Amino acid sequence: MKKKKPIVLEELSAEELVKYEIAKELGLFDRVMADGWGALTAKETGRIGGILAKRRKNGMSQ
Repeated sequence: MKKKKPIVLEELSAEELVKYEIAKELGLFDRVMADGWGALTAKETGRIGGILAKRRKNGMSQ
């Protein structure tokens, strides 16, 4: 069994932080912090990925 490593937000890259911000906006942050990304459904992670891709695209065009 794999040991669970605590998530330290201050140590994450800018892109990883955006994922956590999106999770917070969708009301999924607490579940991610408690149980990790594996606790989310495919639909939830897909939604996060879609929003992340949209933000990347918009950020590049500015």
